[in-house]
Amino acid sequence: MKTSTSRRALLKGLAVGAGAGVGTIGALNVGLLNKTHVLAQGTSPALTKGDVAILRFLAAVEILETDFWQQYNELGGIQDSEVPGGSGNAPYTKALENLDEDMPQYIHDNTEDEFTHFTFIDAYLASKGAEPVNLDRFRTLPSSQATGAQKNKRRLTNLMQLTVDTSFWTRYRSSTKNPDIDHPTFPQAVPSLDVGQHPAIPRNDGDLTPAKHIQAIANTAAFHFASIEQGGTSVYPSLAQRVSNVEVLRILISTGPTETMHFQIWHDKAGAAVSPPLAPLTDPKHPELVFPDLTTRGPDFRPNLVMPEPTVFLSRKFPVCSIIRPTETEGAATGVAHFLTNSGLFIGQSEEFFDVLFGLAAAADMAQR
Repeated sequence: MKTSTSRRALLKGLAVGAGAGVGTIGALNVGLLNKTHVLAQGTSPALTKGDVAILRFLAAVEILETDFWQQYNELGGIQDSEVPGGSGNAPYTKALENLDEDMPQYIHDNTEDEFTHFTFIDAYLASKGAEPVNLDRFRTLPSSQATGAQKNKRRLTNLMQLTVDTSFWTRYRSSTKNPDIDHPTFPQAVPSLDVGQHPAIPRNDGDLTPAKHIQAIANTAAFHFASIEQGGTSVYPSLAQRVSNVEVLRILISTGPTETMHFQIWHDKAGAAVSPPLAPLTDPKHPELVFPDLTTRGPDFRPNLVMPEPTVFLSRKFPVCSIIRPTETEGAATGVAHFLTNSGLFIGQSEEFFDVLFGLAAAADMAQR
């Protein structure tokens, strides 16, 4: 995958419009409380180029998330006017409900959330005279041909050849390691998901049987849900540290926690895929894919540990603390772009797509408070 940035793609559309000024505050000795109140009312200084770059990168990520969540919802979520498209796939939905009977509702709500995130950020950018993000020209990838999918709809993302990083499992259970300190490695919960290419939605109706095969696809989806949302959990606090405008900071610290709520839900649901009676499970059509029974693998693998275990933070001289991890800001956006690329989400995309994605990421990483 091409990871070098195109200078033209990097700079295109990053011009910042004139935002609202601070306005007349009153006497020079006005109190800090009043100043804070003025900023809280949305009359903060114009956005910096860095603020715009961060928002544009996050809008792009949310557009990409919306694209693949919509594919999940078409086949396994609730079908209604809030999240239109698709008609559902009964065997796939049943396999998801084996993990939790509320999976269709959770998928629906996660999809709706991502829609609102990118539409809000784009509208906010436009209100400030900045160019919103539009990736429609990259909607070129084919859809699932399984019953329930919008078979002729072109996509931004590919859910049928995923390599799912499941190291979040032990990263959030470790009491001695933090990815921001010493850059340790963390064991994979499902090692076979981290190699090869696996479908997380049925590619066609041939994937709907046998039952263990469609269950393996649903299990793959559950781990992909959690893997993606833990990335969203980290990227918002990471980039918030580079924001200058207080209103943009408010957007990031208000939106980011919803990604954390998503992560904890999916972290819990993935646990059902690696616990009896569903685990251990071997995909009969692809026997190299195995979901082990993690209840037997020690404390750092226990499926019911879905809240962050306290761990080292900032420095080992301090007591351990329960935290989001990682939150290192250096290279955070580019790291997200690499993570998404390495997962196989963009298999089949054009070179121009990668130029734009990594250009947006580089611009966000150059932002300074």
